[in-house]
Amino acid sequence: MRPSRQREVKMSALGLFWNRVEGRPRAFWRLLAQSVMFLVAIVVFGVLSSAFALAFLTRTGGTPLSIADPAALREVAGKSPLFMALNIVGSLLAAVVSVGVAVRLLDRRPFADLGFHFDRDWWLDLAFGLGLGALLMVMIFLVEWALGWVSVTSTLEPGPSGLPFGLAVLGGLVGFVGVGIYEELFSRGYQLRNLAEGLNFDGIGPAGALVLAWLISSAVFGLLHAGNPNATLVSILNLLVAGLFLGLGFVLTGELAISIGLHITWNFFQGYVFGFPVSGLARSASFIAIAQGGPEGWTGGAFGPEAGIVGLAATVVGGLLTVAWVRRHYGCVGLYTSLARYSRGAPQKGPSGLD
Repeated sequence: MRPSRQREVKMSALGLFWNRVEGRPRAFWRLLAQSVMFLVAIVVFGVLSSAFALAFLTRTGGTPLSIADPAALREVAGKSPLFMALNIVGSLLAAVVSVGVAVRLLDRRPFADLGFHFDRDWWLDLAFGLGLGALLMVMIFLVEWALGWVSVTSTLEPGPSGLPFGLAVLGGLVGFVGVGIYEELFSRGYQLRNLAEGLNFDGIGPAGALVLAWLISSAVFGLLHAGNPNATLVSILNLLVAGLFLGLGFVLTGELAISIGLHITWNFFQGYVFGFPVSGLARSASFIAIAQGGPEGWTGGAFGPEAGIVGLAATVVGGLLTVAWVRRHYGCVGLYTSLARYSRGAPQKGPSGLD
């Protein structure tokens, strides 16, 4: 082979891994590397947080527990808000560390460009998201209650953990704040953005790339919950739709504020206010304890409202309210296609990033 031909082959092979124009690895390798770092970090932080939680519960409860005992681990995890909160804090640290390393060494962009430009608009969007998640879960409860599908059995239920009610609820709140931040950072802030940049080919364009990335990241979000208790094909498909709903604020504004706020209060009100299962996980403490009845296709049954038609309808209503908020707050609404364009310079904000 001629030397010139050899150089062409080497450059072509290198081009599969390295984007010479952007001066960084291509999107597939960035996503793969960050996922591997996240899995390693989640094991490390998960072991540390589990060991701390088990040591604390053993000391306070008097029952010897070992992190090497899977059965004991599952039993405690299902009953203890403290255990859940500490494990979620571990997952949050794993997500922040892995994404932080990835954006600096691989993405070569500021961490804030993943949706954390903390200006006045960001905090207003967060407040809207928090209010929307609470409102939608109130609506779900009232609809099912009015139809006789749920009945209130008690109030201020401390749950099976043995902790005082206030401490149990605080543990749940801390846990769901962590879930809202780390799942949105991972699924929307990092995955969706990198997918959009990687799919931004000439024949697709930034708008098409952003929509494809939105769909793919939502499908991954649904599949990541396939191992949850009581998961079914219907629940996975509904969580794909939930992923689209959670990502809507991000693809319209370029910021994670709406998505994070919505995720936090949807989960917290679902489990700790109204006592529904949260993505298949049984409730612990709750302000209202309920007995669930009604057709499972409508209510979601043991998986929770995300797997039912009532929950699906709530996401549609929530999507319309999100579009209305963005139009009112920013004066226009459209896909924030800057998410699909890589730039080392100052990030585009506001209407300049819209198509």
